[in-house]
Amino acid sequence: MPANITTKGVHHVGLTVPNLKITLAFFMDVLAFETVGEKPDYPAVFLSDGTTMVTLWQAKGPAKTIPFDRHNVVGLHHLALIVDGNDVLHELHERLVLEDAVIIEFAPEPLGGGLTQHMMCFIPGGIRLEFIAPVA
Repeated sequence: MPANITTKGVHHVGLTVPNLKITLAFFMDVLAFETVGEKPDYPAVFLSDGTTMVTLWQAKGPAKTIPFDRHNVVGLHHLALIVDGNDVLHELHERLVLEDAVIIEFAPEPLGGGLTQHMMCFIPGGIRLEFIAPVA
């Protein structure tokens, strides 16, 4: 077995959602992700922003889904996506405020007291999503 086993980044993140169509529309219409594949019989859709791939899986029993509780649910706490600078982050925040199905947890603010800015929200499907504008 090799001594220097390392990973090379995230290939994709898979998210189970209660309404595939609504969450898919959010990723495509608001975040400009593009469909790169699908599995209609599952059903699942594979999306990409050109850097990160996200798989959206339809929950089998959407009426029985349980909203995310970051204090008690084991698994994905949130997904953090990079945006291209503070202007884009603030522009995105302004757009998300207008989206009925988005809940803003906090507006853009410094991350850990540094120069990098971030914001957190819940998107359609109840997924907790963070946007980060790192300092170049």
